[in-house]
Amino acid sequence: MKADEFCLLLKDCGFNFFAGVPCTILKDIIGHLLNDRDVIYVTAAREEEAIGIATGAYLGGKKSVVLMQNSGMGNSVGTLCSLPLLYKVPMLLLVSWRGYHGKDAPEHVTIGEAMPRLLRSVGIPFQLLSREGVEEEVSAAIREMEKQQIPVTLLLRKGVIK
Repeated sequence: MKADEFCLLLKDCGFNFFAGVPCTILKDIIGHLLNDRDVIYVTAAREEEAIGIATGAYLGGKKSVVLMQNSGMGNSVGTLCSLPLLYKVPMLLLVSWRGYHGKDAPEHVTIGEAMPRLLRSVGIPFQLLSREGVEEEVSAAIREMEKQQIPVTLLLRKGVIK
């Protein structure tokens, strides 16, 4: 799926606020969002900041997506546990899965291998995006997010969204 199609899918699902940290896997998605006048995209310096901004947007009536690299997910576990998980703030976390199956720069391999265990350990449901089933996978994640009223993660491997 192309980045613009993916962004349209998210918009069609009601997402209208995006905050995130730059990432090479997410760059085409971020570039599209930055140029879309129908949504707000806030570039954050850190993942925890993006989560806080998205939480505020939710409290202001927005439906939020936070974009980050999985190393940033590791950095922001405390924030996720003490804010949106604790206070039942639904948001979609679009996380690039660096180090997937040990394929990446060495600094990404450890967190890449640990990502599913990390998400399970803190109670954040996740969905792996595949080239063939993006629409169904996004829908499943949104259903879970709305059911539990908590953050849900979409794990994005390199090459799935172009």
